[in-house]
Amino acid sequence: MLIIFSGLPGSGKSTIARALARRLRAVYLRIDTIEQAIRAAEQGDNEMGPAGYFVAYGLARENLALGSIVITDSVNPLQLTRDAYHEIARSVGVPCLDIEVVCSNSKLHRERVENRTVDIEGLSLPDWQAVITRDYEPWDSERLILDSATLSVEQSVERIIAALAKPL
Repeated sequence: MLIIFSGLPGSGKSTIARALARRLRAVYLRIDTIEQAIRAAEQGDNEMGPAGYFVAYGLARENLALGSIVITDSVNPLQLTRDAYHEIARSVGVPCLDIEVVCSNSKLHRERVENRTVDIEGLSLPDWQAVITRDYEPWDSERLILDSATLSVEQSVERIIAALAKPL
């Protein structure tokens, strides 16, 4: 199974995705970690482009083929990247679940963005202006939407577990 987390920075997706990965003992692929490792290897602070996503796609495909549950964690702002994850799941013959994490309370979302601490060495976090002006294409497919302003991490994980119990 491929579980695909998407959402703006500071929405709570990484916190929920990590909690779910612990619960399911799943492989956890975070784009921020992959991209920062690439930057560190190249000794640069460049804008990443698609490299991090291509690494994640390869790792997801390989781990799915080994029979692992894979959880991906990224902003995933483009329909193109969402479709790529779906194609990976299809190619390996496993189901996938899209999860979009939102924070409906803009004051709370802003507080989270402005008060986050870096948990990946060398990673530069976006400021509030970068978050609210980020290109984030509307969805044209079904997904589980979790509002971190109204749901705790535990409640979000339980909603995901319930969704996984239903036929996909």
